[in-house]
Amino acid sequence: MGEATFTFQVDETLKNEFSQVAQDRDRNGAQLLRDFMQAYVQQQRDETEHDAWFRRQVQIGLKSANSGRVIAAEEVEARFAARRATTQRRLDASK
Repeated sequence: MGEATFTFQVDETLKNEFSQVAQDRDRNGAQLLRDFMQAYVQQQRDETEHDAWFRRQVQIGLKSANSGRVIAAEEVEARFAARRATTQRRLDASK
């Protein structure tokens, strides 16, 4: 992979503080900036992948609902009320 130069302006105080922190950690500013850039790029990739996954899940749900495969809210509430009651009985029995 080729190397490229990245030039930008920054406040002198921030530059000096950053350089000192880097030196305190046995790194130089360029190494830390590369690390930060790589982490940022990876974070953006992860967010893009998650967004795509989420959108696919929404489409699956919409397709399912549009085809009539739905459960009434009352039925869902009843099922989970039963689960909560079972869990509460187990907790009470373990005391």
